[in-house]
Amino acid sequence: MVGPSGRPATYAACTVKVPATSFPKDMIKVLLLESINQTAIDIFKAEGFQLETAPGALTPEELDARLKDVHVLGIRSKMQLKAGALQHANKLLAVGCFCIGTNQVDLEAANSIGVPVFNAPFSNTRSVAEMVICEVIALARQLGDRSAEVHRGTWKKVSKGCYEVRGKTLGIVGYGHIGSQVGVLAEMLGMTVKYFDTASRMPMGNNMPLGSLKELLSGSDFVTLHVPASKETTNMISRWELMHMRKGSYLINASRGQVVDLASLAEAIRSGRVAGTAVDVYPTEPETNSDGFLTELQGVPNVILTPHIGGSTEEAQAAIGREVALALVKYVTTGSTAGAVNFPQMDFPILPGSHRILNVHQNVPGVLKNVNNIIADLNVNIKAQVNVTDSNIGYLVMDLEKDLSHEVEAALKDLPTSIKTRILY
Repeated sequence: MVGPSGRPATYAACTVKVPATSFPKDMIKVLLLESINQTAIDIFKAEGFQLETAPGALTPEELDARLKDVHVLGIRSKMQLKAGALQHANKLLAVGCFCIGTNQVDLEAANSIGVPVFNAPFSNTRSVAEMVICEVIALARQLGDRSAEVHRGTWKKVSKGCYEVRGKTLGIVGYGHIGSQVGVLAEMLGMTVKYFDTASRMPMGNNMPLGSLKELLSGSDFVTLHVPASKETTNMISRWELMHMRKGSYLINASRGQVVDLASLAEAIRSGRVAGTAVDVYPTEPETNSDGFLTELQGVPNVILTPHIGGSTEEAQAAIGREVALALVKYVTTGSTAGAVNFPQMDFPILPGSHRILNVHQNVPGVLKNVNNIIADLNVNIKAQVNVTDSNIGYLVMDLEKDLSHEVEAALKDLPTSIKTRILY
């Protein structure tokens, strides 16, 4: 990537040199919301992009107004980017979710207007896993309650209902990158680790797969959830599942807020079926830091409540900022969609001495025929051509001789199947 001075820009150990874009970099507007890490800000500034930041999420009306002139939008987990907002984003090239999840974005709507969405699915894995292990120990020792009591001036030294975690069984629901990392750390504490996942996952260490959620719930001293938000996972832990947990066990949820029925969980703790819980995510969360947050679990004994901070470490946020910002810069400057969650994947090397044209189009028969007819009619020499598709759109990348690239761009824009076309450099 080339910095404002024209010299290659270097980010940590990553240095990429690309040609200057035909769209001047100082005209590309980047909007970062929700206090995205300084690492990302530094990367965009080094590129010479116009940069605006905001500490929190915007209201729908504010977002509509701001998106009209934005080329790259960066958000975290609170800002909702739905189809209505995307209709106002006529200049939008790409969206970066500086977090693991992308359920806050209407991915189909973004796909339909030719906007790839990037995220950082692995950068905060260790931070979340460490917090879960911390909560396993804190619940087993009732540390949250003891700490609150001492803060209030109460001295209550007890051992009843407090346990070591060595020799206990940890059940992991969802054995992806975070779940498997939790399993590795738990084994180091001397725990037995079992997991259940709807997909086939290779076990780490001595972690053992189980065939059903019910089997895992009934056989675990601690249950930790690491599943995505979906119709299938909404209230996947409710009254029935809580009744099938081992009596006196603990539940941890650092995945998504709608996965657990919190009212049923509070009832299960008060009844003694569940010995305690740690919850980091909620069905409805404030868009900004504020007072007045309410949940059914407040005031329930041996309950650790945190404000969605599983990935909120300096290390994780720096890694997320770097990963997503570099993916966005690479897309803007080379057209690479590697890592996009809603777009055909393409990472094509730079060919010096050519103009690169990007064309997003409807995935219907005859598109390439029409494109190649344009090339033939204009007598243009193609140095390289790649077309990748998903079920809805196609993404065409062509490197052409420079003299007629603007004529090709204009002709591609006129095709009824074209969604978005631009000369990259």
